[in-house]
Amino acid sequence: MAPTPACSLVSAPPVPVWSAARPCALVAANRDQRRRFAVAAASPLVEATTETEPLTKEDLVAYLASGCKPRSDWRIGTEHEKFGFQVETLRPINYQHVRDLLNGIADRFGGHRVMEGDNIVGLKQGVQNISTEPGGQIELSGAPVETLHQTYAEINTHLCQVKAVGKEMGIGFLGLGFQPKWALNDMPIMPKAKFEIARNYMPKVGSFGLDMMFRTCSIQVNLDYGSEKDMIMKLRAAIALQPIATAIFANSPFKEGKLSGFLSLRSHTYTDTDNDRTGMIPFVFDNSFGFERYVDYVLDVPMYFVYRNKRPVDCTGMSFRDFMAGKLPQLPGERPTLNDWEIHLGSIYPEVRLKKFIEMRGADGGPFSTLCALPAFWVGLLYDEESLQCITNLIADWTSEERDMLRRKVPITGLRTQFRGAYVRDLAENLLKLAKDGLQRRGHMEVGFLDDVDEVVGTGVTQAEKLANLYKTRWHYNVDPVFHEFIY
Repeated sequence: MAPTPACSLVSAPPVPVWSAARPCALVAANRDQRRRFAVAAASPLVEATTETEPLTKEDLVAYLASGCKPRSDWRIGTEHEKFGFQVETLRPINYQHVRDLLNGIADRFGGHRVMEGDNIVGLKQGVQNISTEPGGQIELSGAPVETLHQTYAEINTHLCQVKAVGKEMGIGFLGLGFQPKWALNDMPIMPKAKFEIARNYMPKVGSFGLDMMFRTCSIQVNLDYGSEKDMIMKLRAAIALQPIATAIFANSPFKEGKLSGFLSLRSHTYTDTDNDRTGMIPFVFDNSFGFERYVDYVLDVPMYFVYRNKRPVDCTGMSFRDFMAGKLPQLPGERPTLNDWEIHLGSIYPEVRLKKFIEMRGADGGPFSTLCALPAFWVGLLYDEESLQCITNLIADWTSEERDMLRRKVPITGLRTQFRGAYVRDLAENLLKLAKDGLQRRGHMEVGFLDDVDEVVGTGVTQAEKLANLYKTRWHYNVDPVFHEFIY
């Protein structure tokens, strides 16, 4: 079994940074001959340099294609969010707590403060980032690492740092997919201008957008691809299997102190957040799919904002295609940079997202062990050729209707969801074996990180169901003990 975190306040071992982009040959030559980009992807709060020429769709395709890497350069990126709460009252932490926490981590353990005006909004520690989400959730965006052992070391070090500073402030941290006790009106609002833009826009396009922003936490895994063909295989596999991952890692049964009727309430919120930018993106399974088709999709997803003078400009409802043509009313005649494109790519929320890598987004926030188990699951499936081919064969005849059915029903019935005369648990057993075999062939002794998944799939009982049982028995229908018994 993977070890529990030993809270020694030491730095994680050095990890490699992403290698230089290697464009796919099919799109690179024309792009490189025609122009030279003046800016690569930058932090949103760093002003982008103007391009030497207006961007074309070809440039946007080339941007995605530049993510192609040889297998030797493939890395693992893990991100996770967690709820901060005041130990004495169980109330969510507010911005003053977040500010003091970030400053305390920077003072004690180092890190470059990320500021928006006079407000600290994050920390950059080497290649990893600590940021705050709209409702005060604390997120670690990890460095790209070679092995899951490095993922473990990075997460362990981060949690030890936030716990050391948080304990002195009377703050604890909880890994769940949905805020278990407090109503939307109880959640704080972080002083980030882009959050205000999204907060005003969300109620116009769905019922659960504000819940998604303020009351959810997730774990996300980012993996590389070697070519356009490899990207297509991995993206299709990840999208088709995302509901199975949601079922395995379901961990959000509560809402406002009661059972919600869902095992993954977090996942359910995305079914009516903003249909323009969420879902199972079915065109990925068309024969014509590739980088260009994904670009066409993103071009027409309504924008949120663009950064100018280190501040977001509200562009809600407009398309990036309009921006490409210089037709944004907010920035008349101005055309986008690659930095604008990267920010827009990150403003869509499908179950799996394509950038210069692939982001799996379907898992609830959870306890320490799941923070390593989720990347282990996906690495074993997608970074091994034999496992990936088995998955490709498995999902080849799944229909769009079946994939959507899984997406809708899994948040409610989890591993007990029926599928083709069997259950999602049966699928999960097959996938777990493929993941273990894939990790074994990697040769890094990483299979132990799947021990918790082994227990869930073997028993058929998810973490959400364990919590629901505790709520109805030992906790006597009181959700408060979850803060004490499942604190990081």
